[in-house]
Amino acid sequence: MTVRVVLADDQTLIRAGVSSLIDAADDLEVVGEAANGVEAVELARSTRPDVVVMDIRMPELDGLEATRRIVADDGLAGVRVLVLTTFEVDEYVLRALRAGASGFLGKGVGPRELADAIRLVARGDALLSPTATRGLITRFLARPDRTDGAVPELLKVLTQREREIVALVATGMSNDEIAERLFLAESTVKTHLKRSMAKLGARDRAQVVVIAFQTGLVTASG
Repeated sequence: MTVRVVLADDQTLIRAGVSSLIDAADDLEVVGEAANGVEAVELARSTRPDVVVMDIRMPELDGLEATRRIVADDGLAGVRVLVLTTFEVDEYVLRALRAGASGFLGKGVGPRELADAIRLVARGDALLSPTATRGLITRFLARPDRTDGAVPELLKVLTQREREIVALVATGMSNDEIAERLFLAESTVKTHLKRSMAKLGARDRAQVVVIAFQTGLVTASG
């Protein structure tokens, strides 16, 4: 199955280079290129890609706001956003995740790493590293400026096992690692996680991580 990709970056040379890298993979295809956030949102709506590879700083509409609009559009429920930027700083990681991005990569990554990241995000998994390390993400998501007291109510809809699995997802563990830790079948972990995401209204693992930290289920100190 081919993963369809929209590429958004205001620099023509960057778009050309990244597009070539993506198209070099047999299972990836660039179906549209945008020079700003407005075009990125329009292309997402017209082409319905699996993944939008999004730069942050762009004219007319930046990548973070474009991400918010894509994520908020019910008609684009299956579209994931992978932020690819030169601005690998803590605040951008936080803002990208809160905007609804499923991953965050620096432009210094290699071709294979980029291709793997797109595949990972297309599957609905979260890419919370490597360059933008999870240590930075956890530190900032655990800051006092979390959402108001109504958000922790979300946790009450989860069973004890579901809370346990959500907490382990937030530490960066994969399904098979969680299964090994809890002595469960991987299929059982997937089922619990799928139910948890539905209850929490989370699109993917990245949003599960954000919720886990914002509600205090997991903290930066562990």
